[in-house]
Amino acid sequence: MKIPRVLIVEDEPAIAELIAVNLRHNGFTPIWAEDGASAQRELDAVLPDVILLDWMLPGQSGLALARKWRGDTRCKAVPILMLTARGDEPDKIAGLDAGADDYITKPFSTQELLARIRAVLRRRAPEQSADSVSIAGLLLDTATHRVSWQGQPLKVGPTEFKLLNYLMKHAERVHSRAQLLDKVWGDHVFIEERTVDVHVKRLREALGGAGLMVETVRGAGYRLTAQPLPVKSDLASQS
Repeated sequence: MKIPRVLIVEDEPAIAELIAVNLRHNGFTPIWAEDGASAQRELDAVLPDVILLDWMLPGQSGLALARKWRGDTRCKAVPILMLTARGDEPDKIAGLDAGADDYITKPFSTQELLARIRAVLRRRAPEQSADSVSIAGLLLDTATHRVSWQGQPLKVGPTEFKLLNYLMKHAERVHSRAQLLDKVWGDHVFIEERTVDVHVKRLREALGGAGLMVETVRGAGYRLTAQPLPVKSDLASQS
């Protein structure tokens, strides 16, 4: 059985060593990098199974590194767990929007950290497979990780891609925020339901004219439909 490799990107040696010791004792292989440059060298050598990424780093911030790695075809599928002392909701949303799969605020317990690592490993690309789905001119190809609308390519972020993949494969059904968290983010309870609203908004923006296909069902959740309702003056219904 393969031992999961965990890349710890943390500039404080004491914190990195504490994390590494606990990872070793629980069946993981830790690798430590103190900044973005050394982390990139580790990624270039061997891809880890999970990245623990500190927000505040010398040189490039963890936020910038997350965006960079999410844009890299080779490592965009590696789960990123952001470590930070910044616990406010806007900061959490910024981390998730940058491409982090989960977020843990310092100080944290060893058991919580281990639980979150196991969670991101369990839910690694849970709804993706090597096929495509097409609805009313909207095409999503999981093999090439591309989305197009009426033949025109669209730029869709990694989390929005997973969300769209799930909605398209379960079109016309209403999905609650809790259901979407479970099916798209994974079977855990660490991410707030508000996160779904943020990514739905970003998905609509990325889809352009096809964004109307992602409907808000008041009091219930969201659905993707091939026959969206006409736009009304109540723009709040699409928020």
